[in-house]
Amino acid sequence: MDIATQLQTALRSHSLPIPSHTWLQTLSSSRNPPPPLASLIATARTRLLASDLTTPGLLDSAYTTAHSLPANLTHTQTSIPESRLGRDVVLQVLDIENLSRSRWEQVEELEAIERGELTRGRQVIRLPIGTAGGANDGGDGEGVGDATQTQAGAATQAARESERQARNATHKLVLQDCKGAKIFGIELVRVERIAIGKLSIGEKVLIRAGTRVARGVLLLEPAQCLVLGGKVEAWHKPWTEERLARLREAVGGDRR
Repeated sequence: MDIATQLQTALRSHSLPIPSHTWLQTLSSSRNPPPPLASLIATARTRLLASDLTTPGLLDSAYTTAHSLPANLTHTQTSIPESRLGRDVVLQVLDIENLSRSRWEQVEELEAIERGELTRGRQVIRLPIGTAGGANDGGDGEGVGDATQTQAGAATQAARESERQARNATHKLVLQDCKGAKIFGIELVRVERIAIGKLSIGEKVLIRAGTRVARGVLLLEPAQCLVLGGKVEAWHKPWTEERLARLREAVGGDRR
């Protein structure tokens, strides 16, 4: 069994899209001598998840035929109340929207992501010495302690509220298969990995056979939806900037 076939077998066992022999042979021959198989598998996985699935020559043609969205799914089935997806399909994320938040709240969320605030976790902000009365008037520092406790309490309360909103959120996704066909997906049951700030544009998602489809929309549930990871860097930053601009424009229009 050649290296490309071994890599295909390994990637298939992880529910990943199967690259073409040509793509894998190019990858494995890029270093001489080739690295160990485990290293090649990790490299192939990382590059695959960071790639646009519609790139010509990337995926095995048999895989593309067997694991793309059914041709009639986004057309004739929009009038069918409910059906089931007949095959496993790996899709890439083109757009995500939190339907549980107003446009203004979405603006604030994206601005916080730009500042990196949603990646810092719970953080206690301590005031500099001298900002409260105790440090300036010879007191015992109780003012600084009270201010610190107030800041910490507010931060904890905000974190709890954010967690509560995240648990109750409903997200809508725009998803694309390896042939370029697009479809909407909506959380029917909360999927923990699906959230703005957690899910990247270009990230790959496995939608399992048996997933319910209502009028051409995938109804996402944890048992049927597996987030595989990845990000297409060329898509993610422009999406954040354009999404924020569109939301700001919409908020401005609502206020006029």
